[in-house]
Amino acid sequence: MQAVEISAYGAPEVLRVTERPMPVAGEGEVLIRVSASGVNRPDVLQRTGNYPVPPGASDIPGLEVAGVIESGDAAGMAAAGLAVGDRVCALVAGGGYAQFCVAPLGQCLPVPEGLDDVAAATLPETFFTVWSNVFDRARLQPGETLLIQGGTSGIGVTAIQMAKALGARVIATAGSDEKCAACVALGADHAINYKTQDFVAVVGELTEGLGVNVVLDMVAGSYVARELDCLAEDGRLVIIAVQGGVKAEINAGMVLRRRLTITGSTLRPRPVAFKTAIAQSLRATVWPLLASGRIKPVIYRVFNAGEAASAHTLMESNQHIGKLVLKWS
Repeated sequence: MQAVEISAYGAPEVLRVTERPMPVAGEGEVLIRVSASGVNRPDVLQRTGNYPVPPGASDIPGLEVAGVIESGDAAGMAAAGLAVGDRVCALVAGGGYAQFCVAPLGQCLPVPEGLDDVAAATLPETFFTVWSNVFDRARLQPGETLLIQGGTSGIGVTAIQMAKALGARVIATAGSDEKCAACVALGADHAINYKTQDFVAVVGELTEGLGVNVVLDMVAGSYVARELDCLAEDGRLVIIAVQGGVKAEINAGMVLRRRLTITGSTLRPRPVAFKTAIAQSLRATVWPLLASGRIKPVIYRVFNAGEAASAHTLMESNQHIGKLVLKWS
């Protein structure tokens, strides 16, 4: 099969199309003939040597795919209500940039009604991540307010729509007026241009000094202390990336006085059972919203699989709004 491999750690040009042996599905797994592969920030980090591959995972990058089940564990498929020939999208721990990919059954979801495979390939990584962190870890409730840092990222466009659909008020930050307008068009109640506005001050004004209940942070570093200033009493800060650095200095007294929670997670190394539980929650709660069009995939650009380097270059430029996809012919 053809696959896109990381020939050496470095710039996007290290990505190259190569021939690899066909993977084989084992117990509890299926083999997917891949139509499209989602491109995500962790793929970039893996390419630069900053995101180690979990033990047992493929060294081929790519954490989400969509396509058709080619073969797999027959008994497991029957128990899961799946069959050879079904269209699915799946979260994987690696191997997504390839014409065929093995996925755990529990991490496969049917392609939502009305979506093609390119759209479906944009769903697993961001939807699993947002559900796990915003709704499971941070316990966002209807009527609460969520602040999303980076509202036009793949995570951001998912979090805006999911939180709004499930009854929350949403404030998003973005790096230009155009991106702020895109956040509002997706459903955000307010958008803050972090390059021209102090998001702490604006959040204070928008919440009449009360603060937000949850912050979804992809920056960390110096943002952490400022985000704590944005939180209401009993507020929760959940960190899912550290683009601004791994170290932060905070006011611990504020955490005590206002009963704040600082948490975070990475999804890739978690066990299949953990991810299966997320998939079940998504299928019950979010997949009907996708089928109805209440939540929509946001695709910025589709590349041929051989253009993976160009996709990574665009992602690193931070000019995109939404998701990038590789398509296999």
